[in-house]
Amino acid sequence: MYGEAMSTQDRLIETTRELLWERGYVGTSPKAILARAGVGQGSMYHHFTGKSDLALAAITRTGEELRASVDRLLDGAGSAYERVEAYLVRERDVLRGCPVGRLTMDPDVIASEELRAPVDETIAHVRNRLAAVVQEGVDSGEFASHLVPADIAAAIVATVQGGYVLARASGATEAFDAGARGLLTLLAAGSPDSPAPSAPSND
Repeated sequence: MYGEAMSTQDRLIETTRELLWERGYVGTSPKAILARAGVGQGSMYHHFTGKSDLALAAITRTGEELRASVDRLLDGAGSAYERVEAYLVRERDVLRGCPVGRLTMDPDVIASEELRAPVDETIAHVRNRLAAVVQEGVDSGEFASHLVPADIAAAIVATVQGGYVLARASGATEAFDAGARGLLTLLAAGSPDSPAPSAPSND
């Protein structure tokens, strides 16, 4: 499953990331991790003190990758509207949900201050970056002057995370797509020169 060049430590982290996304914290047992990673128990405890320590490494890496992905989109070329649109319609596996957002519904993660910290950090980072882009749009006159960037950023994150939930509940991506289009339409209301919203890519 993993390349020979990947270290045992990385195999354990990557496996745990996948299982957390699929099963949540409770459903991710050390036995399942070891079986999928193809390593022995001794290897796991050589690198990590236990399941919680390994889960923290996995959640931290997932958060880092998501933040980097968002930064690439929001630091890209284009107007403020186009960069927000790029974030909303970026390719994502809608029916699997957000690997970070889903952790907010895991009671064991939320109950642990240590495990929750990288989740909170990632969500705050995304909101702050979106708010900064919206502020650029307000300052340049691209967006309506009455918009509150922090509120718009919160609405964008809520739309994305809520869209994942609705899509998973229905077993189809239409609800997510409709939410993204609707939000872009509202955002474009103060931007007469903005193009019509694109359809999200869920391939």
